[in-house]
Amino acid sequence: MTEDFDAYTISTDKTRLDLDMIQEFLNHASYWAQDRPLAITQAAIENSLCFGVYKEEQQVGFARVVTDYATFAWLCDVFVLDAYRGQGIGKRLIEHIVSCPELQGIKILCLATRDAHGLYRQYGGFEKLEGSIHWMVRSNKPQPVSDER
Repeated sequence: MTEDFDAYTISTDKTRLDLDMIQEFLNHASYWAQDRPLAITQAAIENSLCFGVYKEEQQVGFARVVTDYATFAWLCDVFVLDAYRGQGIGKRLIEHIVSCPELQGIKILCLATRDAHGLYRQYGGFEKLEGSIHWMVRSNKPQPVSDER
């Protein structure tokens, strides 16, 4: 699935992902995945629905969804490189993910965040999980799951 907006493209094509950039960000700029070994990042990408954000051919953002494609999904490793923040890229990425056809049959989409609750609430329809300061959920009305992925 691909979406173009302004000078950017969001794509689920894993062959476009810049593994070195993703690993660098996760290890050195994230608060949630510092010191994650490259082999773990590779396995996580291989076993997830991934979303890359690109300006021309340069990757500037990333997110992945761990899912069974039927009942549950976990949105994680979401980021936009510092130089590209403040341009609405994160907002478009979240909107793109929650509208992704492969995720429409999912009953529960969850995530954990330390500091982006407003973004996920406004652009993804997530609500704080009662009793948690980090976890958020988005509940969808179950729909028939398509065989197309």
